[in-house]
Amino acid sequence: MGAGALRTLVGRTAVVLLALLAPSACSGEEAPQAEQAPAPPVAVPRTPAPEGVRLYFITPKDGEAVTSPLTVRFGLAGMGVAPAGVERPKTGHHHLLIDTELENPDQPLPADAQHVHFGGGQTETTVELAPGPHTLQLVLGDHNHVPFDPPILSERITVTIR
Repeated sequence: MGAGALRTLVGRTAVVLLALLAPSACSGEEAPQAEQAPAPPVAVPRTPAPEGVRLYFITPKDGEAVTSPLTVRFGLAGMGVAPAGVERPKTGHHHLLIDTELENPDQPLPADAQHVHFGGGQTETTVELAPGPHTLQLVLGDHNHVPFDPPILSERITVTIR
């Protein structure tokens, strides 16, 4: 077999293999992709929680009927408050959970309407809430917005907006 015939045979073989292995490439359609489950979130390092820490609401009180806007004051005993991004021993910053609960303590807390961050070191806020019952809970985050290990949480309280 001459060199020209060999090239023709190799070229035809490549076209046939391509058609067999990737039919969608010849038809102009995309090959179906196997669905992959999303990768589970990778746990981030957590800061050990000091013993004897207490996180609580100064105001409002559990079961209280209040008006909106609502002033919420945070209480913390056994630790100090430092802004997010500042790594100091025995300090953290507040997060207010509204009508939700802590879902994954191995991840930084999300920042949205139900997970309000106080990365500036604030210890109180005013929130607008619709009339009706609402739950509130405080979570102390480390310098990276990650809950301590174990999580430092206030009691979950319920308030009713009149």
